[in-house]
Amino acid sequence: MNRIEEIKRRKAEINEILNDEKRSKDVDLKALEKEVRELNAELEELETRKRLLEETKQIDSGETQTRTIETFNAQQKTENRELGTDSIEYRKAFMNYVLRGDKIPAELRQDEVTYTTDVGSVIPETVLNRIVEKLEATGMILPLVTRTAIRGGVTVPTSTVKPVATWVAEGQGSDKQKKTTGQITFAYHKLRCAVAVSLEVDTMALAVFESTLINNVVEAMTKALEQAIISGDGVGKPTGILTEIPEAGQSIDVSEINYQTLINAESALPLEYETGAVWVMTKKTFMSFVGMVDNNGQPIARVNYGINGSPERTLLGRNVVLCNYVDSFDTAADESPFAFLFNFSDYILNTNYQMGVKRYEDNETDDQVTKAVMIVDGKVVDKNSLVVLNKASGGGVEG
Repeated sequence: MNRIEEIKRRKAEINEILNDEKRSKDVDLKALEKEVRELNAELEELETRKRLLEETKQIDSGETQTRTIETFNAQQKTENRELGTDSIEYRKAFMNYVLRGDKIPAELRQDEVTYTTDVGSVIPETVLNRIVEKLEATGMILPLVTRTAIRGGVTVPTSTVKPVATWVAEGQGSDKQKKTTGQITFAYHKLRCAVAVSLEVDTMALAVFESTLINNVVEAMTKALEQAIISGDGVGKPTGILTEIPEAGQSIDVSEINYQTLINAESALPLEYETGAVWVMTKKTFMSFVGMVDNNGQPIARVNYGINGSPERTLLGRNVVLCNYVDSFDTAADESPFAFLFNFSDYILNTNYQMGVKRYEDNETDDQVTKAVMIVDGKVVDKNSLVVLNKASGGGVEG
């Protein structure tokens, strides 16, 4: 390999030139750099060729031992199979058996006869992606109220005095009138719901478990909001509708449910506030009205079915909203409300921080926590549409 020696000698000459300051000044460094790179590439190729020649020469002379790997049976390799009828492999094989009649592989089943009593253990043990829980009625009230989302709270001006127009003679004027206003200010109340599960449960749980848990948290927040809208005391929570003192003549004591109950309530509702006002009561109280008839034998309450098939309930033509946030007539305490009329657009629910669901890990216990937090306040801004039916002392259900 004379060429290898030539390359090494040339690289040594270039090295001497670069070390000599006088000679390096008269040399084209770029051309020298290009030459060095080409020499290195050629040297690497020649040395590789030389090494391969030496290795192949050793094999031919028997100096190097070699091994031949042969595979006689590919099925002898070790497989990591997931055991049990709940394994993915068995469930796929079972699906192919049901759909196409393919036999389940012998390694996935025992060499025994299967009887009808054993079917339960042969069918894969799958879990339906649904957790059955007791239902709760929520979401009837929240869509009806007026929603605002103003940071820093909100102040609503109010006024109970309106100017009065007077008839005057020719050339005469009228008295100037003052417009007085008040205000309702919304505060900050934090609503929080957090559910924690251990790390072990979170790791082994089904995928449906997480979605169900989040739905539970949101449902709990919705229920707390709606309960506060109806009967919240205003301490650390929104002020409810039923905590307002109705205008004079708009709080009615009821000793028994009858046709006159509805007449009295409709009479107490001012004409100016008829539009938009709805009944609010439990389903049990509403059903007490359903069986009643007026003096002409016509039903007091009607249940119609809209285009989508959902029931539309009315009392004397006025819509009824059913909820469980008030007591029924027969279970309500004396002098406590069991139904009311109200226009929900006159209730403002202000959320400074909208409901957000977050997940985090408790570093002390490794628990996985799902929480929802929101900052909210609500108040009645106009109570003139509120008519409350209270259970009179000693009142009972009509026989």
